[in-house]
Amino acid sequence: MPELPEVEALREFLDTHLVGRGIARVLPVAVSVLKTYDPPLSAVEGARVTAVDRHGKWLDVTAGGLHLVIHLARAGWLRWQDELPAAPPRPGKGPLALRTVLAGGGGFDLTEAGTTKRLAVHLVHDPADVPGVAALGPDPLADDFDRAAFDRVLAGERRRIKGALRDQSLIAGIGNAYSDEILHAAKMSPFKPVQNLDDAERDALYEALRSTLGEAVERSRGLAAGRLKSEKKSGLRVHGRTGQPCPVCGDTVREVSFSDSSLQYCPTCQTGGKPLADRRLSRLLK
Repeated sequence: MPELPEVEALREFLDTHLVGRGIARVLPVAVSVLKTYDPPLSAVEGARVTAVDRHGKWLDVTAGGLHLVIHLARAGWLRWQDELPAAPPRPGKGPLALRTVLAGGGGFDLTEAGTTKRLAVHLVHDPADVPGVAALGPDPLADDFDRAAFDRVLAGERRRIKGALRDQSLIAGIGNAYSDEILHAAKMSPFKPVQNLDDAERDALYEALRSTLGEAVERSRGLAAGRLKSEKKSGLRVHGRTGQPCPVCGDTVREVSFSDSSLQYCPTCQTGGKPLADRRLSRLLK
């Protein structure tokens, strides 16, 4: 799933390639992709793109005073093309979900792999008209997201820290992969309850959050959209690396599986050398 660093890199890429260009057509291909119908997509045809912004994991393309707001979900992606096929796309079983054609040629496709279709496109007057955007917590890389702001976000939380980091209403933009990476950098168990964090642990978690996301953004900066997925994978230390050695201590990276996801961690770095329990036990083995 694209998370904050990849979406921020896409934002920068689109800011360079889209702003100042006119939109000729926006063509939905998959029935499920378009979540709004008023205003219609035709309302941005002929409009010039004036800005590209990011809200957590959402992209926001402004044209003609309207906002084309995009969430790539788990299996979605944006593919830029300097030249698009002359024939309009046909609905079918392929991954293409929506095509945006620019005046003068070129544009981008939104694609989604798999059978579960969650990629979402909204055309609205204000990004806050999109419920998922309106519900977002603060951006963790914003200048005003300081240590005090982090404490305010965690106030009253009693969940495990892994779940809290992934909650978009608490902190915008962190998903399964970067929550694993942040917790590894902070040397913290993903099962640790938020209310049990002392000040030193909160300091470590805040610093790990800012540095992990900031470094990922820097690694992705300037890359073409097509290279961002491989860059993300190459920069991960524990997520998606079950059975491989931890790059910090050499211990074997382990996994806890859930019904629709999994987490990865290093026992030596994060849990005092003890493996985490099976999800059915939902506790650290003593």
